[in-house]
Amino acid sequence: MAGLGQEMKDLDKRAFGGLVWLLASMGVLLFLPAWTLDYREAWIFLVVFSASVLAITLYLMKNDPRLLERRMHSGPGAEKEGSQKVIQFIATIAFIAVIVLPAMDHRFAWSVAPLYAVVAGDVFVALGMLVIFLVFKENTFASATIEVDSGQKVISSGPYALVRHPMYLGALIMLLGVAPALGSWFGLFAAIPLALVIVWRLLDEEEFLARSLPGYSEYRNKVKYRLVPFIW
Repeated sequence: MAGLGQEMKDLDKRAFGGLVWLLASMGVLLFLPAWTLDYREAWIFLVVFSASVLAITLYLMKNDPRLLERRMHSGPGAEKEGSQKVIQFIATIAFIAVIVLPAMDHRFAWSVAPLYAVVAGDVFVALGMLVIFLVFKENTFASATIEVDSGQKVISSGPYALVRHPMYLGALIMLLGVAPALGSWFGLFAAIPLALVIVWRLLDEEEFLARSLPGYSEYRNKVKYRLVPFIW
């Protein structure tokens, strides 16, 4: 029992350490290209994003530490499928561009998003994170990598009753909000490659799950839409 308690403490420490590293990295990606700390939109975005991630992390610590551990193993090196290693590498570069390009836009004033767009962008970021939270709440097997775990089953309730990949829907909603939240219209161009990578990952994941997860083919026939309800 004591050993299990120590493992939980170690997991919590690693989770908080990863969160601090993520936020510090995003701060560098925002303020270094902007070449100023006087970037109000970036500070507000960081507050919205970090509060959302912290809330999800605390929830998983208390209610689903196994999923928290799964989510901590991410990135190209953690993937088992060769195609997903490539996809994740491209996704990482694309995500960096999503953060850096609006910061450069702020520095060189290529475009200026009005206040209502900034507010809407932050709302989209929070809404996207809320969708991701609902996915985690519904599906304890929502790993950061493409895999089928022991005892895993098809989830068809909650957000999975609407689309087959609700976590990617949440990521896409958040993605659309980042540039305007950072006061940039020009930064939306960086969202296009990452959105395409999300679709690529989704399609590759579907083929893997159809081969590896019993019942997934039937679920795919039952829930028509992959990513966006009533559209695709």
